[in-house]
Amino acid sequence: MVRTLLWILAAVLLGGIVHLSTVLAMPQAAKQDAYSRLAPLTQVNTMVPLAATKAGAEIMPFMDPAFAAAVCRYDLSGGPLKLIAPVSQAYTSVTFYTRRSVAFYAINDRAAGRRTIELDLMTAAQHAQVPEDEEVTAADRLIIESPTAMGLIVLRALAPEPGLMPMARQALAAATCRI
Repeated sequence: MVRTLLWILAAVLLGGIVHLSTVLAMPQAAKQDAYSRLAPLTQVNTMVPLAATKAGAEIMPFMDPAFAAAVCRYDLSGGPLKLIAPVSQAYTSVTFYTRRSVAFYAINDRAAGRRTIELDLMTAAQHAQVPEDEEVTAADRLIIESPTAMGLIVLRALAPEPGLMPMARQALAAATCRI
């Protein structure tokens, strides 16, 4: 009886280890991650509005049709990136992802507290080279450190009603990301 219970416990433990290692390895093994799907549609360091979401034909899985979206594939090897995104009427958010789709920073229009979201994206080494200016405060210049040199910036604007989608798209069209 005890021997049978030990075998069952060992099998459950081994199954848990295999399951956990498989779940943790999936993002690195995926061939169609977000960066790979968006590479043919976007240029590096350029904000590109995404096409409207249609059921069954989404560019990315689980995209909400109430949001207009724009993407910037960034490469910081040429220097820091400046992002300027005007906010829409309802809600605007900016999310930063590494090359392997790990979210490392997010901000929305309410947290920014302004009519535009302006920030600088750079690596830790580039941030160390930025001279400290006593007249420029942290509130004046938002600096985000990217853990990797390449990744994605996803900008989303909410259209609470279908008739407001053109306004949300217009806000996204005015966004820029450039070195």
